[in-house]
Amino acid sequence: MFSPASAPQFSSLATSRPRFLLLDLTRFGAAMAVLVYHFTSRKTEVWGVPVAEQFPHLAPISAYGALGVQLFFVISGFVILLSAEGRTIGQFVSARAARLLPAYWAAVLLTTILLLWIAPRGDDAVSLPQFFANLTMLQETMGEPHVDGVYWTLWVELRFYVLIGIVLAFGLTERRMIGLAFLWPFLALVAQESGNAFLATLLSPSYAPLFAGGMVLYLIHSRGHSLLRWMLLGFNIAIAVRQTIAQEIYERMPKYSGFTGDELTAAIIVIGIFALVALITLTPLAHRGWRWMTYAGALTYPLYLIHEQWGRWIIETLHAEIPPIALLGLTVLACLLLAAAIERWVERPLRPILRRGLDRSFEALDRHRDQREESPEPAPGQRGASI
Repeated sequence: MFSPASAPQFSSLATSRPRFLLLDLTRFGAAMAVLVYHFTSRKTEVWGVPVAEQFPHLAPISAYGALGVQLFFVISGFVILLSAEGRTIGQFVSARAARLLPAYWAAVLLTTILLLWIAPRGDDAVSLPQFFANLTMLQETMGEPHVDGVYWTLWVELRFYVLIGIVLAFGLTERRMIGLAFLWPFLALVAQESGNAFLATLLSPSYAPLFAGGMVLYLIHSRGHSLLRWMLLGFNIAIAVRQTIAQEIYERMPKYSGFTGDELTAAIIVIGIFALVALITLTPLAHRGWRWMTYAGALTYPLYLIHEQWGRWIIETLHAEIPPIALLGLTVLACLLLAAAIERWVERPLRPILRRGLDRSFEALDRHRDQREESPEPAPGQRGASI
């Protein structure tokens, strides 16, 4: 069984873990699906006419691009467990903070600049408290709106990281990982059905089985096949299908796209998401691919963060001069270039600096704790003698 005390140093882990190149490409595909959904199906007036009229044939199909978020969460369950195993809590927090914060801070700043000075909109006005709250990623706990609507998924991810951190504090054994993959979706459903709003917010009943299913896929990848693991995967897939149909088909799609999706189509997509992640992590395809896929994966996060508001502004500015399909392609290209700029001039220089600084901070905390534990207790007569 794994014990945090026996974890190898981070530097050796970083070099020993091979890339899942097709997983990088799949993440990029998920981001593109969400992007196309936002521009061609989600309700917006930036095209000058309702988007369903602008893309009457594409909109009902691209509405399912919203399920790219489900793919993100399954991949996250796999990757976060991979990144947490063999690391201390400090190393895990350092890695996650360095991965998420530089691009996020840049996206919050750039989108705030857009909405305040370049293209101010009454319905998307950004206040000073909202801006600072968004820098923490905890804006929902403060009752402040997201600067960009896509940030809601980061709040869901953050709660997953907290759960992994709690388990990591006790030792990330397989028994505990299996327990989390079962109890988390189960307790989330109980919280949802009992009307316990606090626990439902904490446990994310709509998305818990997606993360948990990704975790089980990692266990199968790292420990091998077993009936228990495959049954637990099926358990989470079944819950994920039900929750996705209830949440996306009957709530989010009608609200945000104006379409009522098809239950069978949604079920096939969710099952297909798990099957795809299994195919590219559990088979000989796991480490196949080309190096450019790593770059596609690197663009995924900044592309996801920056595309919605900036893309809407480009479309709103140019829709009267450029045909819709050409403008859609131009907008996608512009968002990719903006994401590439963030990756090149924000993430690359800042991530290692933040990572090293946090690693040193946590190592200093550990040394201080160890020194306190090793220091002998003063004799009763010596206590307070120096006062």
